[in-house]
Amino acid sequence: MLYYLFTWIEQYVHIPGSGLFQYISFRTAVAVIVSLIITTGYGSRLIRVLRAKQVGETIRDLGLEGEKKKQGTPTMGGLIIIAGIMIPTLLFAKLENIYVILMLITTVWMGAIGFLDDYIKVFRKNKEGLAGRFKVVGQVGLGIIIACTMYFHPQIVVRETVKNPAPGSQVEAHIQEGTGQKYYTRDVKSTKTNIPFYKNNEFDYAKVLSAFGLNGPVLTFIVFLLVVVVIVTAVSNGANITDGIDGLATGTSATIGGTLAILAYVSGNVIFSDYLNIMYIPNSGELVIFAGAFVGACTGFLWYNSYPAQVFMGDTGSLAIGGIIAAFAVLIRKELLIPILCGVFLIENLSVIMQVSYFKYTKRKYGEGKRIFRMAPLHHHYQKKGYHEAKIVTRFWILGVILAVLTIVTLKVR
Repeated sequence: MLYYLFTWIEQYVHIPGSGLFQYISFRTAVAVIVSLIITTGYGSRLIRVLRAKQVGETIRDLGLEGEKKKQGTPTMGGLIIIAGIMIPTLLFAKLENIYVILMLITTVWMGAIGFLDDYIKVFRKNKEGLAGRFKVVGQVGLGIIIACTMYFHPQIVVRETVKNPAPGSQVEAHIQEGTGQKYYTRDVKSTKTNIPFYKNNEFDYAKVLSAFGLNGPVLTFIVFLLVVVVIVTAVSNGANITDGIDGLATGTSATIGGTLAILAYVSGNVIFSDYLNIMYIPNSGELVIFAGAFVGACTGFLWYNSYPAQVFMGDTGSLAIGGIIAAFAVLIRKELLIPILCGVFLIENLSVIMQVSYFKYTKRKYGEGKRIFRMAPLHHHYQKKGYHEAKIVTRFWILGVILAVLTIVTLKVR
């Protein structure tokens, strides 16, 4: 909203400095600051309200050191994360931008699912919360919305180079620096995405079925839809599972958010995308402002969520964070980088899958279930081994930073 106000001021009133709002970098910086102010400044107030309403976490007895001290710690703190994301985005982003609209929908959608889950746990005193099938329905529904919008919306395009444009076709002429050669580009609907360690770092979903002699836009859309749904479901569940000890999911998500901001900036900037030889996505640069608010919200929430946590984000925050990361990566066509970027979420997810699968297999074969880890998810395994949770969190953060750097490096690795 302030973007439109200062654009009007710059155009008609000419107040010095109002033109700064035309720069994505400036609006992103301000979004980070405002988000930090909201989460740190109003986080304590939310904690007091949650305590007054007796919105406390019920801790299961897992035999872990220090878990009894966490009994009754306020939960549903994800509300302040959502506020820290939504308010700066509404203030500083272009609200007619389809990418921004989709991210706002994602935040509210996943936040509402998580809030309903927490509400059932806290106020209905049902430890199971929202039934898993309803969570999956919500995640699949969001994936369908994102996939359909990306596939059919006319404003979601990529810029491609055209070697021999047909006479009269809508193309833009450019002069390549250094060589002086002329080349042409045009904005087109595309099912291409970025993929690491592959020629030109690009992959077309249409090729998945063409290898089997199948072609057609309907089949291509089905493949794309399935990929998006799987990614949204997996990442949101991964963030939810990772949110098991103080600050782990919050700090990891802040690192991921910062990386996504960098990827969105270079993908939405014609100069950087040309230099890095990655696809240019027109109008996607506005997502950097959303990413800035996301990083600010996660970092600010960490003020209260770091060990020993004064508040838990609950499913309200974890499901929203996971959905945001997944949707953001899909929109900037970096979803195939998620196994690297969200490696912490991935190993947490895999540890649970491996533990449950192996237990069922051994119970069926030997009559007694056996375990790979002392406890799953993986962070609880290290707790069982005697590591302090602050050390576990710090080491997982370091791993997250390493994976973030590797993700960025893949942009230049062919």
